Amino acid sequence: MDQEYGLLDTDGTETPGDEWEEIDYADTEADRIARKRDRKFSQFRDRIKDADQFKVEDSVFDEATYGALYKLVQDGHIDAFGGPISTGKEANVYSALSGENEVAVKIYRINASDFREMGVYLEGDPRFEKVANDKKAIVMAWVRKEFSNLDRALAAGVRVPEPVAVERNVLIMEYLGTVEGRAKRLTEVHIENPETAYEVIREYMTRLYDAGIIHGDLSEFNIVVQESQLYVIDVGQAVTIHHPNSDDFLNRDCKNVARFFESQGIETSGERLRAYIKENADPAT
Repeated sequence: MDQEYGLLDTDGTETPGDEWEEIDYADTEADRIARKRDRKFSQFRDRIKDADQFKVEDSVFDEATYGALYKLVQDGHIDAFGGPISTGKEANVYSALSGENEVAVKIYRINASDFREMGVYLEGDPRFEKVANDKKAIVMAWVRKEFSNLDRALAAGVRVPEPVAVERNVLIMEYLGTVEGRAKRLTEVHIENPETAYEVIREYMTRLYDAGIIHGDLSEFNIVVQESQLYVIDVGQAVTIHHPNSDDFLNRDCKNVARFFESQGIETSGERLRAYIKENADPAT
């Protein structure tokens, strides 16, 4: 199946559920840079604040966000900023150059975000007990969790944007798209072979579960097409199989994916998809 559908090889993953047990919520280098505010940082911050693509969002970037961008530039992960790719309630995504590669820079808001929707993924998870009422700590944990989720998905053989670097509330990852714009969502393209697409997504979901994680918000809106390959995006909310609501998240993912492919003429259901995943995945516990 891997060769037939162009799937990635699996690298193997460690025991699920233990990869984020120790998360340091203390101030990062970005916070220290922002506090110090030396001349080079101040000049960098002023250039970013004056750039057209960032002006609209100036009110939601705190000083340490500029510090995070500054550090990522100093570390060689960003050479030049491009324009906005998308704007959401919790994060904005911008294009940037890193050497000869185009990357996506996802900046989570801290001062202006509404984190109530994040709560369902955090409640009952012991990793987040200490940060329940701390917006900054929640965002920092969320961003690092997204980075880890991307790493784990890739190791499991699932096509996702490759993570590059993370600093405070900023995540850099592979850019999916062309010079004409971002990669198209599954809802935005004509699917020539829905059966093959369904089998690929079913395999992705099985591999994720086998690696100990569940996407938690999977649908046709966060599956994109890049050079005829299907990629899963927006994995920040993905939870481990040990999360108290993991079964509910798996059921919802299966229902959403099955519903979409049923509309494409595929004979399936959420129950059948879940049964397939359970039968073919063997996550370590």
